[in-house]
Amino acid sequence: MIEGFEEIKTKMLAMREAARKNPPKLIEYDCPECKDSRIITRIDEDGVERASICQCVQLEQARRIMRQSGLSDIQRSVNFTSYQTFGNKDLENAKQKAINYYRGFLKIEKTEQNSMLLCGQVGAGKTHLGIAISNNLMEQRIPVVYMPYRNAITALKQNIMDEEGYAREMNKYLNARVLYIDDLLKGQPTESDRKILFEIINHRYINGLPMIITTEVRPEALIDFDEAIGSRILERSRGNIVVFRGSQLNYRLRGLGL
Repeated sequence: MIEGFEEIKTKMLAMREAARKNPPKLIEYDCPECKDSRIITRIDEDGVERASICQCVQLEQARRIMRQSGLSDIQRSVNFTSYQTFGNKDLENAKQKAINYYRGFLKIEKTEQNSMLLCGQVGAGKTHLGIAISNNLMEQRIPVVYMPYRNAITALKQNIMDEEGYAREMNKYLNARVLYIDDLLKGQPTESDRKILFEIINHRYINGLPMIITTEVRPEALIDFDEAIGSRILERSRGNIVVFRGSQLNYRLRGLGL
């Protein structure tokens, strides 16, 4: 029996009302670009479909490295808002320069001056700004690999006799889209430290890969340590170098009456 118009209309209205009361749930993806498949497919100019690994894979790897770095307890709360300048113009300028760097990152990423150097006075909040930049870049889905200098160099030296292990560990730092080296040259660098560091800095210099670097060593001391390493860092960071000078910038000494 063929249904009449009124019967069909009644059923349609009933279905519409049911859908209104119980709307279908939209699928929420962690990565809307690849829909959590981890693969991106695109048609090139020749009409050929090509597949590539989605950037969310590298982003998650970067976040995992950050979590495993020992900074995980503070990294969720570290941002530019929580960086206190205490009304000091030097600290305010440093904060603004760091903000400008991350905001303009996509414009400068492929240029020769795509890195940032925060150096000088202990306790001025260099690491705070470095993490804030990293967190903001990752919010823009730009992966940042965190390299705590002293621990990373030690781990690399421990793997130096294991070619596969050494290459795997080194590759994280060589080819990260952005590398954040924290506390560069902390301690007493050895000749083997120098060689490993040059391998990383030189590779990234040649391939135009950005770095964020924090260190207590000032620019002139970087050159004194190793001219090849120092000059490459300074060249890539030109326009984005912040030098903290003076113990009055050490927030750890505030309120101690020193």
